Amino acid sequence: QVQLVESGGGLVQAGGSLRLSCAASGFTFSNYVMCWYRQAPGEERELVANINGVGFSTNYADSVKGRFTISRDNAKKTVYLQMNSLKPEDTAVYYCNTRITRVTYWGQGTQVTVSS
Repeated sequence: QVQLVESGGGLVQAGGSLRLSCAASGFTFSNYVMCWYRQAPGEERELVANINGVGFSTNYADSVKGRFTISRDNAKKTVYLQMNSLKPEDTAVYYCNTRITRVTYWGQGTQVTVSS
């Protein structure tokens, strides 16, 4: 079955960096777009970034452009989110996501907390 397992979250000071990882299994990883979403307390879940199957095409939310970088290693079936210049407003639970034949899959999420 499809599984997405995030890791790498934690507590960091403003201006710091974190790298999130999402290990995937149960499907042909390189065939699918992978996404990172986040959800802050009291807010709706929002798309942070996505990357196509071969890793050549990426998209970012305006709020993270120039600070976050999404990448993937298809041999390791893992997608990454490198987060630099973190701000307190980046505090959220970050989720890995993919959609396969009209079914959406989510990981369990990893908490990122940025202190000011």
